[in-house]
Amino acid sequence: MNEIELGKRFAGGGELELEEVIHLYGEKLLRYATSILCDHHDAEDVVQRVFLLAYQNRGGFDGEHLSAWLYRITYNHCLNQRKKRRILFFSDVDNVREETVNPFEDTAISDDFLKALNRLDIEDRALLYGRIMNEQSYEELSQVIGKSVPALRKQYERMKKKLIGYLRDEQGFLEKEDREEKVFLERGHKNEYKFGQV
Repeated sequence: MNEIELGKRFAGGGELELEEVIHLYGEKLLRYATSILCDHHDAEDVVQRVFLLAYQNRGGFDGEHLSAWLYRITYNHCLNQRKKRRILFFSDVDNVREETVNPFEDTAISDDFLKALNRLDIEDRALLYGRIMNEQSYEELSQVIGKSVPALRKQYERMKKKLIGYLRDEQGFLEKEDREEKVFLERGHKNEYKFGQV
């Protein structure tokens, strides 16, 4: 069954279709939310709210682009969660959970690389995760993030430069200036994207 058929069934369906959507997208959205929030527990809460909200609002969904619709809802809820976390941080510093989670747990990413990723802002992490791990096109990401394709391409190029700078800061991860073509995922990512590829 393709995404449009499932989307149409979900838009007019009930709990059975919701279960199917959760089975198909649950783990993907959880990894996506974790990569943005860097907190697995907050990501779980966000994804649960996303499925609840999607189910409650399925009547207003046209049935097309189910994946983009779910990722968009997840992205927006992650932004809201970050805002709540900032407010909480400034109001009660002692009770904030400082937990670093590796959303790329099935890949071989060093701690220094993970620290550099965590220094990126939320939108850059969403873009990076979408392009590299989810292999989404700029057109798909445009629907999720809400920016034009050219703007996302430019942001991706700027983000790569920022990430390379952060990697240089993390204990000399990139030792020479001419190593900017460093393989993005050191080993373990099936496509071995390089920074130079778009």
